[in-house]
Amino acid sequence: MVDEADKDGLEKLDKRIRELKGADKPVSKMEDAHSQAHLAWRMVIELVAGIVIGFGIGYGLDTVFDTMPIFLVLFVLLGFAAGVRVMMRSVKEMQDEALADAGQNEGK
Repeated sequence: MVDEADKDGLEKLDKRIRELKGADKPVSKMEDAHSQAHLAWRMVIELVAGIVIGFGIGYGLDTVFDTMPIFLVLFVLLGFAAGVRVMMRSVKEMQDEALADAGQNEGK
């Protein structure tokens, strides 16, 4: 029979072996390209969403107050600025993740 200490040691060793096998697995160029395309589409969607929401709010206010181009232009510009801000926050988040991964891999 196997002692509990031996069993725990074997489980730790097995876990460590699985981690090391996964770390050596190279990322294919196709997976990396799809990952980058996903990030690009995410940023485009965030920018377009800000502009569309700004357009909707501006058009609605212009319709209510009968001042057609004023609020439309103002809120489209504000929507664009909000979209760029969200894009920049997403880029910073992705950059922080990449730096954390690089630091984690460097420590091994």
